[in-house]
Amino acid sequence: MSLTKSDLADLARAKELLENPGLAAKLTGMLGTPIDKGMKLLPASMQKAVHKATEAALRKALDTAVKSMGEQTHGPARDRMHKLAAAASGAVGGAFGIAALAIELPISTTVMLRSIAAIAASEGENPRHLETKLACIEVFALGSTKDKRDDAAESGYFAARSALATAVSEAAKHLAQKGLSKSGAPALVRLVGLIASRFGVVVSEKAAAQAIPILGAAGGAMINTVFIGHYQDMARGHFIVRRLEKIHGAEPVRLAYEKL
Repeated sequence: MSLTKSDLADLARAKELLENPGLAAKLTGMLGTPIDKGMKLLPASMQKAVHKATEAALRKALDTAVKSMGEQTHGPARDRMHKLAAAASGAVGGAFGIAALAIELPISTTVMLRSIAAIAASEGENPRHLETKLACIEVFALGSTKDKRDDAAESGYFAARSALATAVSEAAKHLAQKGLSKSGAPALVRLVGLIASRFGVVVSEKAAAQAIPILGAAGGAMINTVFIGHYQDMARGHFIVRRLEKIHGAEPVRLAYEKL
């Protein structure tokens, strides 16, 4: 069945959300200064700290997704409420600087995960289902700079999904059979590592923005509001595409997406 005019309009909206623009551009627009300046202020050791904090945040998010996500009935996505919660944690990061990243990022990531799950539910997904839980975790791999290993013929969005497909499948099989009883299982470690390699790029951009000495706690709150808004956009686009794939099949939707 071919996509209807309404479906194509939804798909066009999804593509606009997923492919435009990255967090760095959004932060530059908000701050009025390129975040490259912040990159120069970050110590060399910060990249290692970002990687460590990113993996820890994603492990916590995976744990939250599998154990408790979907226990509450979701109504509207309530994006604004989640943005306010993220702003509060961002204020802590802004007040104490990038040294607070290890404390603030897991909180922000968990808030974002709840928001992503609410968006998934608003697009017809069931956050209690394992497939949906993993699709929510996948969102953290979206919206970063395209990996040079990705297929150049594909959009950034579909390339990211293709790169994760095997790891997601292996993680789903492990979780269905053994749950989180072995959180260090290779299938889960691989999935977290692949997502962290992409999510970490965006976290570095966030850290760079926070390194620019502008507004302290208020600046941290503003930056986190843009940060969660970025991933809410990724989630909305992602779950629109998934909704259409369930109706029309994956390949027709991908071809229509690429033609837009």
